[in-house]
Amino acid sequence: MIKIAVLVSGSGSNLQALIDANLSGEIVGVISNRPEAYALQRAEQAGIQTTVIEHKQYPSRQAFDDVMHQQLLEWNVDLVILAGFMRILSPEFVQAWEGKMVNIHPSLLPAYKGMHTHLRVLKTGDTLHGCTVHFVTAELDAGQALTQGVLSVSHKDTAETLAERVHVLEHLIYPQAVEWICNGTIQHLNNGQVLYKGQPLTRPVQFCNF
Repeated sequence: MIKIAVLVSGSGSNLQALIDANLSGEIVGVISNRPEAYALQRAEQAGIQTTVIEHKQYPSRQAFDDVMHQQLLEWNVDLVILAGFMRILSPEFVQAWEGKMVNIHPSLLPAYKGMHTHLRVLKTGDTLHGCTVHFVTAELDAGQALTQGVLSVSHKDTAETLAERVHVLEHLIYPQAVEWICNGTIQHLNNGQVLYKGQPLTRPVQFCNF
């Protein structure tokens, strides 16, 4: 059984979606850089071990990441999930967990990397929007995309309503992507290639909710 750790900073709604999904892998621990994060309570209520590693207590990003890395090793983690983790990770940490760490981003990557995606979509006038689960690499939001949730942008949408609608999709596609990694449907090979059902994954698997 794959052992999973989830890194959080906030309310933990994606963590809750993963807990509720009854994955074939086991969430063995949750790490937060903020002691007040509600995600910690969600984990504790589910009987999952938690630890707080406050980034403010460390002199550098690398020092903070080194402590996280050691905790993950102690838990014998196979897969790291970023779920609203509001820290930029050091290249050394990313390299150590490359092919074993995933994130979800609120856009249809490669479009709209970075912040304020909903507002940017509205300003551009795009008709489609959504979210993407991807492997994490040193380049921001550039790792191979695994799954996407796609929705149609309404003329009535605001940045706030888009954020809410995309959040619903996140709770659907993130557990699905993680489960596929747990059961071997998605595989990251040592050469960097990603397989889906034994074949090279050339584009993310899309789920639509118009």
